[in-house]
Amino acid sequence: MAHVAQLTQYIDQLLAVDKFKDYGPNGLQVEGKKEINRMICGVTASLALIDAAIEQQADAILVHHGYFWKGEDPCLVGMKAERIRRLLQHDINLLAYHLPLDAHGVLGNNVQLAKRLGINIEGRFIGDRDTGIGMYGSFPTAMSGEYLSKQIDKALARTPMHIKGSDRPIQRIAWCTGGAQGYFEEAVALGVDAYITGEVSEYTVHIAREYGVHFFAAGHHATERYGVQALGRHLAEKFGLHQQYIEIENPV
Repeated sequence: MAHVAQLTQYIDQLLAVDKFKDYGPNGLQVEGKKEINRMICGVTASLALIDAAIEQQADAILVHHGYFWKGEDPCLVGMKAERIRRLLQHDINLLAYHLPLDAHGVLGNNVQLAKRLGINIEGRFIGDRDTGIGMYGSFPTAMSGEYLSKQIDKALARTPMHIKGSDRPIQRIAWCTGGAQGYFEEAVALGVDAYITGEVSEYTVHIAREYGVHFFAAGHHATERYGVQALGRHLAEKFGLHQQYIEIENPV
């Protein structure tokens, strides 16, 4: 069991949240019970995840995608009101960590994705050496784009969209989980053979074809499942918490 202030302070320091300029607040977003014994983990603080946490009699929910994003309507109405109403009615804490969880060097989404795909990490981009949220590295042996697509499908249980930039084999690779297709050209500048992220845009296809670099859109949700699970397991061991990851299917 952990006090919510103790748990929040620990995670904030572990993930070095003060080093990031993010799109929303990291940490405790909605306050509930003071003592936390049972914690539910998930990718996004959707109503479905909240209802699952209520069913499990959770004291806290830990997610990657929380609330109060920059540019968002601040009014507590509609969908947002219903989500927060459920949390408050059941005295459930909501803790959310966005970019700090992408970037963490052990528990982060990008490190966890690399582990699942067997990538040797060499460095970071999209930021500085310590807090860059994107990573680059290499596979032990080169492979075709078609083979890598099958490996992604096997590792994430999600068939990626593969934009075949060329026929060249893939060994050097860059990746950034989530909606990071806008950093494709930064990845290309690293001299990689392929880039993996979660989402794709219309212009992404032209970048892949004209630079001759493979592009894989493996799913925003699918690529960001694993950081929150790793963090949840770590906290359970550290504080003696009961924790459970709940998958809320999302095809995007």
